[in-house]
Amino acid sequence: MKKIAFVFHNFPHSTASGREGLDALLAASAYTDDIAVFFVGDGVTQLLKEQTPAKVLSRDYVAAFKLMDLYDIEQVYVCENSLQKFGLKSSDLVIDTETLTTTEIALKMGQCDQLLTF
Repeated sequence: MKKIAFVFHNFPHSTASGREGLDALLAASAYTDDIAVFFVGDGVTQLLKEQTPAKVLSRDYVAAFKLMDLYDIEQVYVCENSLQKFGLKSSDLVIDTETLTTTEIALKMGQCDQLLTF
């Protein structure tokens, strides 16, 4: 089976891509165990605690990222440089992730057969 990477690189709630990516990720986990998830660039903000999407009339889906544990999705990576860009720490995120440099992320993505971006 091929290794699939889900790459989140957009702000949450500005488009439906984050919610659609999460839905696709959870659905794909029913078919394969070899999934890696990357949060890079603006995508690191997908995981921020205490978001208030109701203010922009959006559905709160961010807490659903916690389901990745339940679905046995364990390869979850966040870009260290992107966190620094926003002045964030791992403790600001709703889930535990492995923090990697951009070089390490590029290497991990290179090991994947398919990249799906959201």
